[in-house]
Amino acid sequence: MHLDPIFEGKRVLILGGTGSLGKTLVRRTLSGELGTPEKVMVLSRDEAKHHDMRVSYQRRKIATDDVTYNNFLRRLEFLLGDIRNYADVVSAVRGADIVINAAALKQVPNCEYFPEQAVLSNCIGPANVVRAIREHNLRVETVVGISTDKACKPINVMGMTKAIHERIFHAANITCPQTRFICSRYGNVLGSRGSVIPLFHEQIRSGGPVTLTVPEMTRFLMSLDQAVDCVFAAIRHAEPGETFVPCMSSSTVLDIAKALIGDRKIPIKVTGIRPGEKMHEIMISVEEAPYATRRGDYWAIRSLLPEIYALDAAATPEMTSEYSSADHVVDLEGTYKLLERHRMLLDQTAKSEGVELFESAAAA
Repeated sequence: MHLDPIFEGKRVLILGGTGSLGKTLVRRTLSGELGTPEKVMVLSRDEAKHHDMRVSYQRRKIATDDVTYNNFLRRLEFLLGDIRNYADVVSAVRGADIVINAAALKQVPNCEYFPEQAVLSNCIGPANVVRAIREHNLRVETVVGISTDKACKPINVMGMTKAIHERIFHAANITCPQTRFICSRYGNVLGSRGSVIPLFHEQIRSGGPVTLTVPEMTRFLMSLDQAVDCVFAAIRHAEPGETFVPCMSSSTVLDIAKALIGDRKIPIKVTGIRPGEKMHEIMISVEEAPYATRRGDYWAIRSLLPEIYALDAAATPEMTSEYSSADHVVDLEGTYKLLERHRMLLDQTAKSEGVELFESAAAA
């Protein structure tokens, strides 16, 4: 059963489309679940990833869902360029109806040590998208920014730059009123590059120890496909300036490690919190809570800008406190079930990346 055919006949541009999330976005967009796009364009600065991804589709004899092999050759286009470069962005965005920005520097320690690089990718890049649409009066229908729970009350550079990314897109609804700018915000994506799951498995294969920062630290967890579900839900339902947040469970890093280790005699070593890390992540702050409204399996945070949304002071808010990973923690058994629920999809995605995420650990 297909959902609203919002991609039908559209030209979809995925910035950073060769990354873990970007590749899943490409696969799902080409699947036809939201309609068959006229073109899917992938902008990335990594020519090696371009080549590997292009070859993987050319060799695929059975395409995703109902899109055939020949359609991939017609519909999937690779653009070599950098979101930091304004000319590259103009060239790519000029031919797009829908733009999804998955290009970012996302690893917390790297952003701490190279903050100027994080600003260039996570702030200047999105600003280039807005500038291209505004200065060239481009008729882009929708732009979606991919954000993170770390953007909520940020204490690290990655979160700070992603928070600015969100605000750049929110404000763009005023300066580019012909385009709908929206965002999606979610927690740790299992199986993405830099995820703790592949690190834990590498340590387990090596006989340990499995290294934890702080055992009581909690994190929201979701699969790559759930992340794409959130993006697609925002495209289908978000109003201008809204940020979509999924309703999610969280686990402690200790329970994640125990669930992956299973019955194996692998030691656990506590290393201490890393620069810029939080003990618990917040998905919606108490300041944003009055602007949050429930939409099925998601929360929609309306823009704080009064030109976009005027808060009714007399209305009773649906959310009155912050949405924190500390408040939605499942136990060890729940963590087993959470990982098992995602195992099949994660294994499929991971094998395409050359990584075994779960082996038999989730069932141990």
